[in-house]
Amino acid sequence: MYLTNLTLTHFKNHSKGTFVFSPGLNGLTGLNGVGKTNVLEAIYVLCMGRSYSGLTDKQLVQHGADFFRLEGLVNRLGEAEKMVIKFAVNQRKVLERNGQTLATLSQHIGRYPVVMVAPDDVALVQEGSEDRRRFMDSALAQTDPAYLQALTRYQQALKQRNALLKQFADQRRFDPALLEAVDQLLPEPAMVIHQHRKAFVADLLPLFQLLYNLLSGGREVADLAYASDLSTADMETLLKERLDKDRLLERTTAGVHRDDLDFQLDTQAVKKFGSQGQLKSYLLALRLAQYELLRRNTGLAPILLLDDVFDKLDIHRVKQLVGLLVGRDYGQVFMTDTHRERLEEVMEGGSVLELTP
Repeated sequence: MYLTNLTLTHFKNHSKGTFVFSPGLNGLTGLNGVGKTNVLEAIYVLCMGRSYSGLTDKQLVQHGADFFRLEGLVNRLGEAEKMVIKFAVNQRKVLERNGQTLATLSQHIGRYPVVMVAPDDVALVQEGSEDRRRFMDSALAQTDPAYLQALTRYQQALKQRNALLKQFADQRRFDPALLEAVDQLLPEPAMVIHQHRKAFVADLLPLFQLLYNLLSGGREVADLAYASDLSTADMETLLKERLDKDRLLERTTAGVHRDDLDFQLDTQAVKKFGSQGQLKSYLLALRLAQYELLRRNTGLAPILLLDDVFDKLDIHRVKQLVGLLVGRDYGQVFMTDTHRERLEEVMEGGSVLELTP
């Protein structure tokens, strides 16, 4: 699977732009601020229907405009598919495939698997658990519609329960029957989410360790583990045990919305003890392992987006990375860099496009 061309209209800093891509290695070069990262973001949005960086649709609209439009032609299993995503301020986003409007985002996610590696990935290690849950959700949603449905149902019920807890506190009353009715909505999707995340981490771990070993030269042992409240009790039990605390804090304090991943190198926390080079290799291995699982579970080679890959990696390590990508047949790959010569050197024959202001 690969993207043959892409047209942007009023997307981020691009008023209008059309790009033609190679099925293999693609480089995007140019000065800072010309919109290299925004092209990768547009590809991600085209594939996933939403921003990689967590921006709202309105924030993706170019300053001064009131809409954006993305159009891409994707070669999927030998067939050309035209994908269009358009959004106008104060209107619903519209997704069209081959001229047909999709009723829900779930009909789109997973159709064109994609993985992005960006400098912001450092948040996976250094920031809160929400980023690590989003990592698991992005990978699982692209391979299993049942997971996406369970996640949506859980989040809706959780929002409803938290609103009810706040309402009880504001009104200084408590209706156990009303809360119980909402509580009944949480255990089933929570169990589905927990089981899928547990299986995902079990499948990801050996791939991740292999790739980290290849990227780092085997200088240390990388590990990761899944942490969840549901590893100790089911959701129904947790809700009952935490009821007093939940009422006091006016929010649900246990459940899969608090799940986390524990990242380690040689049994030490990466966040506290990892060097910049180790951190970069760790995150790259994590994303490439995600890629391998997506390819295994979808039967398609996902699009791989590497933004500013030279950040904190010397050119020798980047060459090793490109050799790894080519050797393991990673399909269509996009890389950005401010230096054209450096990009051409590591890509060795790939297509390089230069963006200008």
